[in-house]
Amino acid sequence: ARELQQPFHGDVVEQIYLAAAESGYDVALSAVAPTRDEPTAVESLIRERCEALIVLGMKAQADDLQRIAERVPVVSVARRLKAPALGIVRGDDKAGLRMAVEHLASLGHQRIAHIDGADAPGSADRRASYRKTMQRLGLGDNIDVITGGLTEADGARGMSELLTRPVPPTAVIAFNDRCATGALDVAARTGLRVPANLSIMGYDDSRLARVPHVQMTTVSQDARELARAAVDLALEQIHGQAPREIIVQPRLVVRETTQRPG
Repeated sequence: ARELQQPFHGDVVEQIYLAAAESGYDVALSAVAPTRDEPTAVESLIRERCEALIVLGMKAQADDLQRIAERVPVVSVARRLKAPALGIVRGDDKAGLRMAVEHLASLGHQRIAHIDGADAPGSADRRASYRKTMQRLGLGDNIDVITGGLTEADGARGMSELLTRPVPPTAVIAFNDRCATGALDVAARTGLRVPANLSIMGYDDSRLARVPHVQMTTVSQDARELARAAVDLALEQIHGQAPREIIVQPRLVVRETTQRPG
């Protein structure tokens, strides 16, 4: 089950299809949408007698997911949970945000701001890592966190707020590539050149970051590796093995939206 609006989720689903096919399995997709809630999406897959569920982008609490796992093996993707009955595959969000801050600091940026993901999965870890890394690099006085979210509108709102600062940041790390796209749009509309006047980073390395006219510096969660690990854990549980957790290490992808401060 997944939300339809997130490009990175689409990338992961595409890779799940490929990984499942390599193992001789078919994938049944059941999407969460504004008119279709999570329980409906889950029940439709259980009715189809799927052998395991891979859940992506779901907001259900750990206890609810563990109750589902009593009926069918469940693997949760891209979310940190304390749920022993579930297989869990996630990126190391703390490491990813640390890489982003270190990259910008290595270019010479000191006023580095973060537009966070509000209450989205991974946001708390990324926010904490941003603060910790800024402190460690001696930039604690410049910590600036803006409540953002998952969408372009969230990134645009966050970027607009940052530009009202008496001394605006020279670099911004957005919660994801979609949020960063909104920040880029506001920068362009206010006459700021990226990266000459302002560096902007995304997170995910989704298809948005790879658009030729954008070429966004970002942190890759590696959709292919997450998908392969999710399918592997699902197959393990189908064959009777106990659930476990796999943490995929992110990597920095430097493109054209970051450079030394002007």
